[in-house]
Amino acid sequence: MSAIDPILDELAREAQTTRRVLQRLPPEKLAWKPHPKSKSLGELAWHVASIPGRIAAAAQSDDIDASTVKAPPLPASAAEIVARFEESLPATRALLAKLDDAALARTITMRFGDRTVFHGPRSEFLRTVLLNHGYHHRGQLTVYLRLLEVPVPPVYGPTADER
Repeated sequence: MSAIDPILDELAREAQTTRRVLQRLPPEKLAWKPHPKSKSLGELAWHVASIPGRIAAAAQSDDIDASTVKAPPLPASAAEIVARFEESLPATRALLAKLDDAALARTITMRFGDRTVFHGPRSEFLRTVLLNHGYHHRGQLTVYLRLLEVPVPPVYGPTADER
């Protein structure tokens, strides 16, 4: 078994949950923000949906300056956010599957300009920036749904809306 296999398995399992959350997006509320400093519902959902593909692509390099990476344009609809998430999964899996054990052990550095935000083994980068980062923002998205009175889907078990 390759060291990437558990990451690929976790990504596939978690994609099911992410899909359920994204499918609950109320199309008429994509511009809604819970606070002026917050991302809009659409921006946050798009961030969650685009994390796997963007991080898998970034992980192909040993040095990433995130300040030079432009975010993909926000899709026009909730349905398009879900569709683009679905479309990105096979390419994400293919990019990650190219990483052999030696590549996963190599050091990767992620910076924002001169500020280093991650320096360590590529496998840890994938766990931290691909998986944990995605879960963090997906959790934020479930709070947005709750605040909008949208039934929250099961994440790691039933929610108050799904009992």
